Amino acid sequence: MSTVLKVNIADINQEFFSDLGEKLPSSTQIEIRIPESKPQKELFSDDQFWRLIEAFDWTKKTGMDILAPAIEQLATMPVVNIYLFADKLSEKLFQLDTRAHGDAYLANEGDDYLSVDDFLYIRCAVVAEGKAYFEKVLDNPAEFPDEISFEPLLSLAKKAYEKKTGRKFDYHSTISYETYSNKAAWK
Repeated sequence: MSTVLKVNIADINQEFFSDLGEKLPSSTQIEIRIPESKPQKELFSDDQFWRLIEAFDWTKKTGMDILAPAIEQLATMPVVNIYLFADKLSEKLFQLDTRAHGDAYLANEGDDYLSVDDFLYIRCAVVAEGKAYFEKVLDNPAEFPDEISFEPLLSLAKKAYEKKTGRKFDYHSTISYETYSNKAAWK
């Protein structure tokens, strides 16, 4: 049986977690749910998300080297921002997971087979190109590229979390970015 704790945000501090940690085995996982009501101030804004994307160093050759400045910046932020970055990234990839974008991918490939992985990695590249390009492709699926791919983007939050905490990043966003997850957009 699960235990449910309802705690006011003002009461959550290091002491709260220390006390809880003394009562529970170290292997215990807890889940924190934030009600759907919008906070007065967005916890992690789209502007913050896009500023991290803009930090990529495209003069570098490898994906991790390209991501390094953004990983460094994200690792200096509160841990909650790393989770929220992962959520924003999932949301952006989900928005591009549509039949129209998939049809544009297939037209570019000249094939009837949609590779779910390739389609995901190209969507990553669209996000990695920045806000203006993302919005252009989102609004006009015919602009969906065929020559670019950027799978390393999927590891940015993981690398920042590991750098900050020294622990494994075990997190799954509430929105799936996997191909065909946006069921309504594939009808």
